[in-house]
Amino acid sequence: MLDVDGTLMRTDKTISRKTIDEIVKIQEKGICVAIASGRCTAGIMPTARKIRLDEFGGYIVSYNGACISNAKTGEVIYNINLPEGIVPEIYEFSKREKTGIMTYHDNDIIAENDADQYIQIDAKGCDIDIHVVEDFGKEVTYPVNKCLLTGDPDWMKDVEPKAAKAFEGRLSVYRSEDFYVEMMPLGIDKAYGLSKLLKQLGYSRNQMICCGDGFNDISMIEYAGLGVAMANAAEEVRARANYVAPHCDEDGLVDVIQRFLND
Repeated sequence: MLDVDGTLMRTDKTISRKTIDEIVKIQEKGICVAIASGRCTAGIMPTARKIRLDEFGGYIVSYNGACISNAKTGEVIYNINLPEGIVPEIYEFSKREKTGIMTYHDNDIIAENDADQYIQIDAKGCDIDIHVVEDFGKEVTYPVNKCLLTGDPDWMKDVEPKAAKAFEGRLSVYRSEDFYVEMMPLGIDKAYGLSKLLKQLGYSRNQMICCGDGFNDISMIEYAGLGVAMANAAEEVRARANYVAPHCDEDGLVDVIQRFLND
């Protein structure tokens, strides 16, 4: 199970040829590969194709575990949305705390402010458009998997516990990046999504290796039989791992594959 940014991808948002080749080799051996990301499904698919998940029937765990789909067939095998009617409340919270806010719909980012640098980061990383709405709280009336609050890292560090308290018992709240606070369905994180996928495939978590670098990867790193943090991960993430791989810019995943998956 692979995170995307800072794990599968290098700092410059590319995947090394060596990493692609090693991932293809293990798929040819029959090892199932999946991507787990906070990104929307459409934002993950181009990356999935680069490592040929669409050919080998790998899986995409998107929205931090809220949706699971087969990269080859497009079949959605699990999906959960935010509770009905909660988006306006999240929006009002974002206004009080002076954060940006976004969600996803029809393969677009939905936001009021397309000039928000942190929303632009996600749009560029996912290669999807930003659809601007006049009133987020009133116009987002359709089901969504999550909302994302955005802002400067120092500010969002304080926003996270406030959001967790405001939505306690109703949403799961955590940072994925220093500048993002994820507003998720209660109990949903990457580990939860992986548990659903494992049940579908008939595997145990002891048969899984999870690799990541972000705060939102901690749950799956702790859940997996072998949890791997990249050297570029924050200390808090590295401390939860069974193994620390080289930096994502130094083919860290190649090291993991050759160390743990080669006969």
